[in-house]
Amino acid sequence: MAAPVPPGANPATTLTGVDCNAAQGADKLLCLIQDPYSGTFHADAFWASLGTSVLVMILITLAFSLMRPRNTIVYAPKVKYADEKHAPPKLGRGLFAWIGPVARAKEGTLVEKTGLDAAIFLRFTRMLRNIFLTLSIIGIVVLIPANVVGSNKAVVSQYLKGGQSFFVTMTPQYPDPQKSGSLWVHVACVWAIDLIVAFFLWRNYGAVVRLRRQYFDSPEYLQSLHSRTLMVTDIPPADRTDEGILRLVDQVEHTAALPRASIGRNVKELPDMIAEHDEAVRELESVLAKYLKNPDNLPTRRPTMRASKKYRANNGTHDVDAIDYLTGRIRELEVEITHVRESVDKRNAMPFGFASYERIEDAHIVAFAARKKHPQGTTIRLAPRPNDLIWQNLPLSKKQRSWRRFWNNFWVAILTLLWIAPNALIAIFLANLSNLASIWPGFRENFQRNHKTWAAVQGIASPALTSLIYLILPIIFRRMSIRGGDTTKTSRERHVATKLYAFFVFNNLIIFSIFSVVYAFVAAVVKNRKTEDAWHAVLEGQFFYRLLSGLSQTSYFWVVWLLQRQLGAAADLAQMINLVWVWFCRTFMAPTPRQEIEWTAPPPFDYAVYYNYFLFYATVALCFSTLQPLVLPITALYFAIDYWLKKYLLLYVLITKTESGGQHWRFLFNRLIFAVCLSNVVMGLVIRGASGGWFKVFSMVPPGFLVLGVKYYCSKVFDGQMKYYTKATLKDPESLAEPGKKVRKNDRVQSRFGHPALYKPLMTPMVHAKARHVLSEIYRGRLDNSETPSTTGYSDIAMDPMSHSHPGKTARFAATAQKEMFEVVPEARLDFEHFKNRAEFTDALGGNGELYGRPDDLISERSSTPRSFLGRHGSGSGNSSRASSPGAEKSFHAHHQRVGSGSSGSWQNTPYQQQQRQQPQELHPAYRDDPAYAHAGDLGQRGLYSIGNESESRLLHGAQPFGHAASDEVGGREMYGLDRWRTGGSGYVGLPPGEADPGVTGYDYYRARR
Repeated sequence: MAAPVPPGANPATTLTGVDCNAAQGADKLLCLIQDPYSGTFHADAFWASLGTSVLVMILITLAFSLMRPRNTIVYAPKVKYADEKHAPPKLGRGLFAWIGPVARAKEGTLVEKTGLDAAIFLRFTRMLRNIFLTLSIIGIVVLIPANVVGSNKAVVSQYLKGGQSFFVTMTPQYPDPQKSGSLWVHVACVWAIDLIVAFFLWRNYGAVVRLRRQYFDSPEYLQSLHSRTLMVTDIPPADRTDEGILRLVDQVEHTAALPRASIGRNVKELPDMIAEHDEAVRELESVLAKYLKNPDNLPTRRPTMRASKKYRANNGTHDVDAIDYLTGRIRELEVEITHVRESVDKRNAMPFGFASYERIEDAHIVAFAARKKHPQGTTIRLAPRPNDLIWQNLPLSKKQRSWRRFWNNFWVAILTLLWIAPNALIAIFLANLSNLASIWPGFRENFQRNHKTWAAVQGIASPALTSLIYLILPIIFRRMSIRGGDTTKTSRERHVATKLYAFFVFNNLIIFSIFSVVYAFVAAVVKNRKTEDAWHAVLEGQFFYRLLSGLSQTSYFWVVWLLQRQLGAAADLAQMINLVWVWFCRTFMAPTPRQEIEWTAPPPFDYAVYYNYFLFYATVALCFSTLQPLVLPITALYFAIDYWLKKYLLLYVLITKTESGGQHWRFLFNRLIFAVCLSNVVMGLVIRGASGGWFKVFSMVPPGFLVLGVKYYCSKVFDGQMKYYTKATLKDPESLAEPGKKVRKNDRVQSRFGHPALYKPLMTPMVHAKARHVLSEIYRGRLDNSETPSTTGYSDIAMDPMSHSHPGKTARFAATAQKEMFEVVPEARLDFEHFKNRAEFTDALGGNGELYGRPDDLISERSSTPRSFLGRHGSGSGNSSRASSPGAEKSFHAHHQRVGSGSSGSWQNTPYQQQQRQQPQELHPAYRDDPAYAHAGDLGQRGLYSIGNESESRLLHGAQPFGHAASDEVGGREMYGLDRWRTGGSGYVGLPPGEADPGVTGYDYYRARR
């Protein structure tokens, strides 16, 4: 193999025969592509970045400490809005009073106050801090001395005399062939790094499993609906009924009790109509905010706008009155939405549904058994939280999802490849405008004449453009993931983080680091090909040495870049972007009341973005740990600082929008395993480029397999414990029917995962109270909502919530009583505190409601219906003028008046009712008629649900006469006629009569707990 490039030679001259110092035009461009960072990073750049980062970070932290006591809405909103259980520790008003409570907050407190997702994020950050603190010792004590000893002293001294920084001595860029034995230190460090990372991953995996088990035993999980519910997808047409879902889950595993099933319904175009309605409301609010900015001095001209293309047939192509047009569209959409809600029935079923069990153990046992079972081609798994579902993707078939996933990955790959050229141009020209001036004569004159101006542009343009692109990327990937068929927001965020990480590693690490190396190698091969054959030309290209040299030069950039990450961490703490944006909007724009309320809400934490950042920083540090050991202590410093800052933010400022219960951990674990393997590959190339033999390279293969072995071990030992409450298979389900255990009196679980479009309250346009007196002048239409009919058709709501402004009345009554189309909001109520339980705000800003004491899927006291289905205009919330529930209020009151009056209604004296009153315990819950169904003929309506369906409430009606039971030929035991549900025909053992007791979802059970 040929000797390395002489240290005194010009690399550009050696490769292309062009002197880069005198090159112009296209030749200069080739030189920049070949070595875009030559002469950019020096020792003074490192010290300047270190000083600037630390100084600015300290100043920002001091500014935060000064502003925090005076701006609690911005810097501690959770103290004000959270309920007593989830409220963070109180803070004093001292300058550094926030440090003590943050330091004293242990992991148990973090889980209780912030949720499991936030606690695992902080544990992951702390793990990275500990990993790199440990690796820093190896880097400083072992790797830097090894690189100094193994370097060619003559070459290094010559480069130092030529103006190179002392950082060159810390890298193996100029190895001494006579001291190749020092490379065994690198091999030993590779083993040590892999073992240390594997140890921390294994140790923290066990800790995360313990957190998950504690989460399973928490009251919030035990009382939630999703904990005992299964989601069934890809249901064939023949089984798209409630009864069909029961058959499917029973084919997987027999349980002691039948679940309550609910097949998905076709909500038609309701979601799109509601989205259009919400957009029209926000647009009307914006128009009114601008027009009524000074209500005592209105503009002479009313606001106008161009009608959307969809409605230009009725409005023409000319401008229309914006207020009249938008209010008309809102009114029309309300009527259409009400009509569609009333037309939704249970006959048009969708290929998905849910099955809820009485016991959490039953649901998890069936889900565990269904991992490798797909009865009738279905997929059965644990249901997520209701607010975690992406409803529009649930009806997709397996083929549709696979095809969409393929195209999604294809377009992500295309976008990743297309970004190579812009990324290179930004790195070469925008980050250093002098490079652009060197090849563009027209720009050179202006650049030299206004050097300071362009210097400021250079310092702002490159980071601003890069940051803007990285803000847009998560939005693009989220929309692509939704179109790709993700059924939950948790899986969507996991896929977004995966795609962001792949994008960053490929473009910002691999391509960025080796692009110039590959170009220089190809140029050398082409040059040598003129005098030698192809194979010798490739050998003369010295790929491994040039890769070592290129990566060593790039390592200077990563040192400075990682130092500057401290500024981003401090900026997050100070909430600078939010402060500046809110100040700008309030000063120069006309914000709507809704916007001002939203600004006071705790902002959600973007887990996908920050997980990607942290994983990328860790990957860079691991890959360059032997090339430039300084990246290890710098990365450790970043994670040590950011851990404290993020801990404060998650405790006092940020919320988790969609709680996954710690399901992101496996993704993080796998990406760190990949980062370790990638760093092993980079280290192997470095050793080969430093004249190390292939034996040294192959000696680094075993630690990679060791790390993969740790992954396999953890997946086998821990994954099942993390995902399932229990995995025990029910070998004898009859044994669970203990003779001493009483049967629940109320078996109507009503565990319905209803589509939000069926019950979501419609938004009401908000206006400032200062403009109340001019509303009748500027609005020329209806000022009451009496024309909006009530929704009494099929829905997933059991009853209306009670009104807080009209005691003793429902929210529907309050909405009708409020004779205004607009919701007038006083200045004193422009605060999230008054609206934190309103659906239109909590969906985007309130997480799942658990922070404010109102979790979405907590089983309610009366009918075991998910609390979210009862509406969200809870305590402390401002009331909307819209009816919040389309439930059948009249039938509800009629039913209770009949019962309470003691009248002998026809339904009360039927033989069925008489026998049920005489022998209430002898009847299996599956045989009991639904009372609402029983008196439906007398009332003319079906109680709480207006449309009856035998597959919903009379699944076993008539299967066995009252008071009779089948006799088992073997044991003589009483058995109920459930054989048609069982694939094996085994049936269930009957429970002893006379032992009925309200179950965990009955009203009496929850009333007793209070």
